[in-house]
Amino acid sequence: MAALVAAVPARATQDTSLLAVPLTRAPGQSLEALRVTYAPGEASRPHVHGRDAYVYVLSGRIRSQVEGQPVRSYVAGQSWFEPAGVRHLVSANASDRAPASMLVVFVGVLKAQP
Repeated sequence: MAALVAAVPARATQDTSLLAVPLTRAPGQSLEALRVTYAPGEASRPHVHGRDAYVYVLSGRIRSQVEGQPVRSYVAGQSWFEPAGVRHLVSANASDRAPASMLVVFVGVLKAQP
């Protein structure tokens, strides 16, 4: 996942890049939108995002926890905010029967292109 500072998925997620653009009124900053899909029972390992993230559940149910907060479950239509640099302890599909997907919008320093 290009938007992560450090991440090692427990099982691979399906990440689809939707948009990556510089912000015109914030030089050096960008907006990147991804669709992240977890297979049934799938989860990511703890990680840290280098940019602020707005997350919106598109389908299914997602369990999420950032450091200092309780684990929460979100269903399609619900959203939350993750500040840059905060350890993301839980990110998982809450169902072992159906996939779950979310729109993740990162805002922050432009990513270096390989």
